[in-house]
Amino acid sequence: MADLAQVMAEIKRGTDEILLESDLVEKLQEGRPLKIKLGADPTAPDIHLGHTVILNKLRTFQELGHEVIFLIGDFTGMVGDPSGKNSTRPPLTREQVLANAETYKEQVYKILDPAKTRIVFNSSWLEQLGAAGMIRLGSRQTVARMMERDDFKKRYASGQSIAIHEFMYPLLQGYDSVALHADVELGGTDQKFNLLMGRELQKAEGQKPQAVIMMPLLEGLDGVKKMSKSAGNYIGVSEAPDEMFGKLMSISDELMWRYFELLSFRPLGEIEQFKTDVSNGANPRDIKILLAKEIIARFHSEAAAEAAHQAFIDRFQKGALPEDIEEITVTAGAEGVAVANLLKDAGLVASTSEALRMIKQGAVKMDGERLDDSKQHFAAGVTAVFQVGKRKFAKVTVV
Repeated sequence: MADLAQVMAEIKRGTDEILLESDLVEKLQEGRPLKIKLGADPTAPDIHLGHTVILNKLRTFQELGHEVIFLIGDFTGMVGDPSGKNSTRPPLTREQVLANAETYKEQVYKILDPAKTRIVFNSSWLEQLGAAGMIRLGSRQTVARMMERDDFKKRYASGQSIAIHEFMYPLLQGYDSVALHADVELGGTDQKFNLLMGRELQKAEGQKPQAVIMMPLLEGLDGVKKMSKSAGNYIGVSEAPDEMFGKLMSISDELMWRYFELLSFRPLGEIEQFKTDVSNGANPRDIKILLAKEIIARFHSEAAAEAAHQAFIDRFQKGALPEDIEEITVTAGAEGVAVANLLKDAGLVASTSEALRMIKQGAVKMDGERLDDSKQHFAAGVTAVFQVGKRKFAKVTVV
């Protein structure tokens, strides 16, 4: 039982909820390799660290000797998962789905062992259902049951439309578990309704219901919103080592422990020792460096991690500028160019409102000195190095 307790401790690490834990324990006690399922609709071509929280858990199951099934929802991706959405998702074309799926496969193998991973596409069985099969599947649930979903409930109450095909999505995802005879399915906390649908459909088909493991949604660099490309607070697994290092070093000391828990493969005891060291006076920055190097080594190499660390020291601790700093020319009007417009035209910010916000936060420098005057204008002939945040630089000449 001690071994089982140790296995459960590894599985439960960082999880939000397991339903039902007793079912999972019972399956583990059977002593056979379990079928562990994770489905992903290839709606975007890039995977970020938020996605890897669940992939890391799959890796844990691989190391424990279980069969990992990475399901690419090439069929469901053309339907669109309504989870957490306040409007109907635009459906993707098959060409878009297949193109994104190829990049998914390449990126997940940065974490998962290819020799121990089975990749499947749910079009293999969902296309075979046909119209009759879809009608039979639709009969498994009621509209009232679907309206228990929080996102559907909110949309209905606010008068926003809900397309009929969106009701089918949870049923299709649940049927994936039936087709695969899944023992365990992983997903984010926003997937609870869909994950439990798999249990219900398996019971209806006379199968033993899968256990469900829900992983938390990783906060992005801002420590508030969940990591996402649309929020601009993400770290892509394919980003350059220097960029990854700088972003990881920018997270707060408090958020660092969250990242250790959900992204690091270090033993829990070692992480607890880091916390003790910090409480006894160790510099959190030094611990954060270890986290950054571990993650970069995983997605690039040990050498790349060391080089990124050295570049970080050279750039930020020694005050050096990047060697490849971009040179930009900005045109001034009769009254010169306003600093907010200059920063936007130089590509250092997305908008003038962002520029004003960054200036207010003290995140803008001109030739190494903090720039505080948001109303400042620059006349033709000025050349200076502007910096926004820790990683964005441009040598700007006003003409």
